[in-house]
Amino acid sequence: MGIRLISRAAAVVLGLGVIVAGCVDRSRVSRDDSRPRVLTTFTVLADLARNVAGDRLQVHSIVKEGAEIHGYQPTPSDIERSVGADLLVENGLGLELWARRFTAAAGDIPTVTLSEGMEPLLIRADAYAGKPNPHAWMSPKRAMDYVDRLRDAFTNLDPDGAEDYANNAEAYNKKLQALDGELREVLATIPPQHRVLVSCEGAFTYLATDYGLEEAFLWPVNAESEITPKRMARLINIVRERAVPAVFCESTVSDKAQREVAAAANSRFGGTFFVDSLSKPDGPAPTLLELQRHNVKLILDGLTDRGGDG
Repeated sequence: MGIRLISRAAAVVLGLGVIVAGCVDRSRVSRDDSRPRVLTTFTVLADLARNVAGDRLQVHSIVKEGAEIHGYQPTPSDIERSVGADLLVENGLGLELWARRFTAAAGDIPTVTLSEGMEPLLIRADAYAGKPNPHAWMSPKRAMDYVDRLRDAFTNLDPDGAEDYANNAEAYNKKLQALDGELREVLATIPPQHRVLVSCEGAFTYLATDYGLEEAFLWPVNAESEITPKRMARLINIVRERAVPAVFCESTVSDKAQREVAAAANSRFGGTFFVDSLSKPDGPAPTLLELQRHNVKLILDGLTDRGGDG
C-alpha cells in the first residue's frame, strides 16, 4: 500500500534539540480516544485525510495553520503528541525533509508517501532546477491520486473500515473532479495576454500546467527563498514586459518583496494565496476545496482587472 517503516535512530537528537525518546512523558498523551491515530505533516494533507477517514480515525497535523512547512523544525511538544501514532502521512517529493528527524525522535511510525509513484513536474529555475516540484496537491486531478493512496493506507491500517474508506474516497474525488471542471471554466476566461501567474514561490506549476497559465516567481521553493537583486530584477522585467496586472504572494512568507515588484513594474499586489497551509477555520481557506476557490478568485480578479490592491 506504499507504507513503509522508518527505523528508529540510535541517537534521536538530529537537530531536534536535546530530545531523546526516553524523555517523552507517555502518560501525558491522551488515550481517551481509542480510534487509530493518524498524523499528517501539514494541514492540507490533514484535510484530505479527514475526508477519507470519516469518523473512523483520529487525524492530526504536525505543522499548524500558517506555519511554513519546507524548513519546519519539530518541537518537543510535536514529538510528545506523536508517541503511539499508528500512521504518518507525508507528501514527499522533497517537501518535508525534516520528517525523517521527526520519526527518529518519535519512534517507529508506519509512513505513507502520497506522491509515491507519481511522475512529478520539475523545477526549471535556480538552484532547484531539475528537482521535483512538491506542490502536486494544487492540481485537483493529482489530489485525486492522493485520495486513492489514503484510501489504501487507511484500509491497510483498519481493514474493518474498508467499505467506509472506499465510499468516502469516491465521494471526495467526485468533489475534486467537479472542482477541476469549475477551475477550468473560470480560468479560461482570463485574456490570453494576461495569463501569467506571478507568485512568491513557484508553487503553482501543477495548477498552471492543468489550466494553461504561465508561471513566474521570486524563488522556486520556500526553502530557497533568498531575495537576491537578480531574482528581483528578473521578475520585475517579466511583469513589466508582459504588462501583468497583478502579482501575488503566499500566506506562509512575507509579501514585502512582491509588493516592491508590483510597485517597480507598474502592477499591483493582488492578494494572498494559500498553498502550503490552510487558514484558521474562520479564515478564507479552511479546507483544500475552499483554498483552491479562494486562490482562483484572486487570480481571476487580479488578471482580469476586476480587483483592487490586496
